[in-house]
Amino acid sequence: MIYFLIYLFAEVFITIEIATQIGGLATFFEIVFSAFLGIFILMNFRHTLSENLDALRTRQIDMQGFSNRNIMGLLGAILLILPGFLCDFIGILMQFSLLGTLIINRFTRKYPPHNTTQTTRKDDYVIDAEIIDDTPSLR
Repeated sequence: MIYFLIYLFAEVFITIEIATQIGGLATFFEIVFSAFLGIFILMNFRHTLSENLDALRTRQIDMQGFSNRNIMGLLGAILLILPGFLCDFIGILMQFSLLGTLIINRFTRKYPPHNTTQTTRKDDYVIDAEIIDDTPSLR
């Protein structure tokens, strides 16, 4: 709740400061343009999803990266649709992978990689030894 209030205060303060500098008409056009940009991103999300599926299929990214990229794109597009300069700034930055990954990783669950699981194999407790035959011809 406190984070939402801090965000709301920053959004109102930044929007008022920028709107007084650029004027009401430019603010209106910025809000409409960013909303159309967010809608455009949402309408073309299927292409982004297919590219991410191809990257997942060819093992260029793992499942965590796949979900981060998709959540980041959707959340960034929704933030672009919402009015306000701070929303638009964060929405545009979330379309790039670095900031979105930092934000998404802050709130998502961490999964260990598949190759570092703590399963033991059958041969983990075998001691290597040399077997000596008892035949008299070898002595």
